[in-house]
Amino acid sequence: MNANNDSIPFRPKAVIFDMDGLMFDTENLTVPFWDIAGKKFGYSIPPEIVLKTVGISAKRSRVIMLEEYGKDFPYDDIRNEFRQIVRNEIDTNGVPKKPGLDYLLDRLSAAKIPFGLATSTRRETALFMLERADVLEKFTAVTGGDEVENGKPAPDIFLKAAEKLGVSPSECAGFEDSTAGLRGLYAAGIKSIFIKDMLEPPPEVLETVWLRCRDLKEAAELLNI
Repeated sequence: MNANNDSIPFRPKAVIFDMDGLMFDTENLTVPFWDIAGKKFGYSIPPEIVLKTVGISAKRSRVIMLEEYGKDFPYDDIRNEFRQIVRNEIDTNGVPKKPGLDYLLDRLSAAKIPFGLATSTRRETALFMLERADVLEKFTAVTGGDEVENGKPAPDIFLKAAEKLGVSPSECAGFEDSTAGLRGLYAAGIKSIFIKDMLEPPPEVLETVWLRCRDLKEAAELLNI
């Protein structure tokens, strides 16, 4: 753990979570699915390309893919195929939760601190994932990437999530694993808690992080909830 703020005793009035790579170990699981989906349309999509899209909106992911493969790249068709592969995997094997997720959510609930979701994933898919993980009923609000015009790293989705929770951004803490998400939290004026998943953010982004934790259980203990 490390912190860039000496006043760690800050107690948030609400908490905002990212989903993929933070709550659920889905990014490690699904990165290869892009290649499986792509091959059905004659494209190879290696992990290094997919990782460029981690934590950002479908709109920005589309731009990255078209820059890589050209204007004729059937992004929507491949993305729809990818989503179906993911849904089949989750239907068969369930949602792989990150260590400490249930512990942290239960501690927040016991402390009467409401929490919401702010994910680049579409709201419909996010609700499906939360329900399959048996945590949907614990969330006060869910905000999907299709509910805002500008995705992460813009602050829009975090501001909307805070609004749904009825709390000002400065009174919130936000959990993220991606560079785009951390940038968005900082732009929204929300204290960020970083837990690494697949990628290490650049130093200038890490400098904006309020707390860095090994896992969600450690975060609960450091927040004294």
